[in-house]
Amino acid sequence: METEIKTLTARLLAHRVVPRGDALAKKALLDDSFRLELDKSLAAVGLRLVENPYAEHVAVALLPEMTEPVFGSGDAWLNNNLGLPRDGVALLVILWSLIILPKRERQIARVEAGKESQSDMFGAQKPLETGEAVSTGVSEDALYADFGKALGGRTRFNANLGRLVNLGFIVRRNRWLDEGPMLDLMIDYAQLAPRIIEGALADVLLRREGRDALADKRTEAVEDESEAEAVDDSAGPLFDLPPDEDAAHEETR
Repeated sequence: METEIKTLTARLLAHRVVPRGDALAKKALLDDSFRLELDKSLAAVGLRLVENPYAEHVAVALLPEMTEPVFGSGDAWLNNNLGLPRDGVALLVILWSLIILPKRERQIARVEAGKESQSDMFGAQKPLETGEAVSTGVSEDALYADFGKALGGRTRFNANLGRLVNLGFIVRRNRWLDEGPMLDLMIDYAQLAPRIIEGALADVLLRREGRDALADKRTEAVEDESEAEAVDDSAGPLFDLPPDEDAAHEETR
């Protein structure tokens, strides 16, 4: 067991994250005695295992009591230990809000729907869906249009995106930003979600949802209009006239 704990600890420190499906990661999540020894080993150097059932990876973070010794330095207080500037941290929080919050809502909704449809009260618990099944990204261009100027302009925006990619928070493909392995682990959902939903970004998120809803309504209106035109072209007369009246109607025309 000691060798396995050393191996997992070294991998967590070297790679920052380990897939949840990894053999040693599974053992840490399922084997109570192994987890106890792992927690002791990590606590000895001021760390703890970070995992949640909604994420596909596990990682390590500081113990709460180590926050001040690490981040506090005299009169200064570091807002992160990753070298991110203030606008980089702001961009990270915005991306978390736009990707993780909707993802968590979809995961919780699917869990609740599964409970309602569960006929066998002793049925096996299904694993939570993760990955692309519930996580959708955001357009880089749309993100810049909404927040780019407030985050320092194009140069700063691109530089901070690059930092977040290198740190594993996001994946950048063809101007589309997807969730990286660190995004759902390194920010405490229970602590930050209420502050965002009810606080600083609430109005911004509502405006964004409002624009999406308006776009959906416009699309539906266009589709309804097209269907109506198709029905008009294929329909017969609105009223059926008796044979004599129909002939008289033709003569009048």
